[in-house]
Amino acid sequence: MLTDEQVDEMMQRVRKLELKARRLVRESFSGEYLSSFRGQGLDFDDFREYQHGDEVRFIDWNVTARMNQTFVRKFHEERELNVVIAVDVSGSVDYGSVRWSKRETAAEAAAVLGFSALNNGDKTGLLVFADQPLLYVPPAKGGRHLLRMIREILVARPTASGTSIEAACDLLLRTLRRRSLVCLISDFQSPQPLDRALGKLSFKHDTIALRVTDPLENELPAAGTVAMIDPESGLEAIVDTGSAALRADYQQLANQQREETDGWFRKHGIDHADLGTSGDTLAELHRLLRRRARKRTR
Repeated sequence: MLTDEQVDEMMQRVRKLELKARRLVRESFSGEYLSSFRGQGLDFDDFREYQHGDEVRFIDWNVTARMNQTFVRKFHEERELNVVIAVDVSGSVDYGSVRWSKRETAAEAAAVLGFSALNNGDKTGLLVFADQPLLYVPPAKGGRHLLRMIREILVARPTASGTSIEAACDLLLRTLRRRSLVCLISDFQSPQPLDRALGKLSFKHDTIALRVTDPLENELPAAGTVAMIDPESGLEAIVDTGSAALRADYQQLANQQREETDGWFRKHGIDHADLGTSGDTLAELHRLLRRRARKRTR
């Protein structure tokens, strides 16, 4: 959990990040953000005469009968999005073995996505969750609104340190009336199976997953005998990290957990990216947007 001093320091970085993100949005993110995320429906525009190749389902039979000539309805894509950023602030995301914790990495990703949405005229909302939903901020526009969202991610202090992605997904399904873009940011280290929750959410809403990771979670270093504590359950164990067999088993379990989660993402058509505490968050987000843009042009 971040101290008040750490939150203040992070908010200073967020303000600097705001300037950096706004520049990146102008120079590169804006076009890819626009091409990556579709509008959430079609708005009626006007009628026009039927032309060869038009879809029959768009023929307006009432107008056709009145005019004695076939007319079709024209539509334009609704561009304004509702973007909801759902951020996991459970005990495991306060861990970080390098400069940033996973929570800080999540906050940076939320800032970049939020500024991209703001630049595109979209509304942005926030859900902060741990073992249960903690705070829901309805989608709105404006820089002050966005900075408030980033601060809420950093200062959230759940009373219990567990994770329930299923509870977060259920709240979004109950709350969001129109189809929205949901950016789910978590380490996805949940004791519950995620298949059902991710499937229901992605069926109703355009969903992307950003998995925050730390190097020590994937590969255990040989550091001798150490005390390891699960930040969510509080369980403590004395572990001999000098054992090559133990380190291999640890890496195998980490790979299995990651592959299982990747399988759920693929099954439900959820685009995803890994954001490491020691990596370049902006570069990973950039690659994700480019992949989505390429898919749209196929």
